[in-house]
Amino acid sequence: MTVVADQQISLIIPAAGSGERMGKTVPKPYLKLDGKSVLEHTLSAFTGLKRLGEVIISTSPEFHDETEELLSRLFGHLRHSVVRGGAERQDSIRNALKNVSEKSGLIAVHDAVRPFVSFQDIEKCVSEATKWGGAVLAVPVRDTIKVAGSEQEIVSTPKRDSLWHAQTPQVFWAALLREAYANAAEYNISGSDDSSLVEAIGGKVVLVEGSASNFKLTYPMDLQIAEFLIQKEDSQE
Repeated sequence: MTVVADQQISLIIPAAGSGERMGKTVPKPYLKLDGKSVLEHTLSAFTGLKRLGEVIISTSPEFHDETEELLSRLFGHLRHSVVRGGAERQDSIRNALKNVSEKSGLIAVHDAVRPFVSFQDIEKCVSEATKWGGAVLAVPVRDTIKVAGSEQEIVSTPKRDSLWHAQTPQVFWAALLREAYANAAEYNISGSDDSSLVEAIGGKVVLVEGSASNFKLTYPMDLQIAEFLIQKEDSQE
């Protein structure tokens, strides 16, 4: 299983998440930052990516039209589509995979609510995935990690030098990711990210060191930090 270096890339963005933990009624991807949705900020990071051939977003039906308009505006020159999101992230990506073009040699999956991913890190991840089959942006763990038992007692303290916080994008050979999702469906495997499904079939996935600024907007404080970063960027322009 190999990928040709000049084959096109498909970008999948799961955007069906709720705003529950953010304490909002609007889903997180559609919250506004500096007059634009979080999703628009996120998509803008990929607009200059070479070999990007299509963009597929999975979301809830009530945001279909808004998402379609956004895709047409940012990626009107590319094949793009909006598909129905699922109950879980894995379901949303499975739905999107059904729409991926057979022309694509690589598939990149990126969280809708990671708007501060750098273009350089995206390119590094694509480059490593092209060589190895899979690549994941990640940052080394800084805090001490504890493994807990059933009564919250500490079971062990793993060494930090082998632990990383996984981020996105996660990029894979298209055939490899399809095989991983087919295997997960057949054996009812649930994974917290896409790389865990690829790992389950023995695929090689490498870590690409990214940046702490590529954080996932989850809680109200994350939104406050995002607003501060956007304002800082605006003041420097």
